[in-house]
Amino acid sequence: MNLILFGPPAAGKGTQAKRLVETRKMVQLSTGDMLRAAIASGSELGKRVEGVMQRGELVTDEIVIALIEERLPEAEAAGGAIFDGFPRTLAQAEALDKMLAGRGAKIDVVLRLKVDDDALLTRVAGRFAESGRPDDNPESFKVRLAAYNEQTAPLLPYYQGQGKLVELDGMGTIDAVATGIDSALNSLP
Repeated sequence: MNLILFGPPAAGKGTQAKRLVETRKMVQLSTGDMLRAAIASGSELGKRVEGVMQRGELVTDEIVIALIEERLPEAEAAGGAIFDGFPRTLAQAEALDKMLAGRGAKIDVVLRLKVDDDALLTRVAGRFAESGRPDDNPESFKVRLAAYNEQTAPLLPYYQGQGKLVELDGMGTIDAVATGIDSALNSLP
């Protein structure tokens, strides 16, 4: 099973993906984690990515798609992938569909965590104060949230048109959101 956890930055996608990795043994393909690892490596790619992320901009499709494609064999061996933070644009969604089709696979379901923008800003400010993660800087986060609303939210009709979109209340407790996700996954054919 391949699924996409869809929602704005800080919606809880990473938390829920980690739970699914533990309970369903799927592989989490988190572009955010992959990009932070590239930065930590100190490579040329990492340095380019760092500048882009600090400005709150989105990394190019080419870089993100290459990172995802590199990890697909691992996900296939585990029986499925959780796409977290990808796709972010229509071009990425189409590239992902094509990439998976070429491997005899597809996206089975898109789980959208619906959340309130103001609550997200509060959540991120708290997370930044705790961890100091550069991409959680409240000012950078506002840019990322605006980019999500402008570039990524338009993917909803794309997946809705494919009959794959399931919307869940992302404002509940971690356990309540997890229960909603489990119900949605258990009801798949």
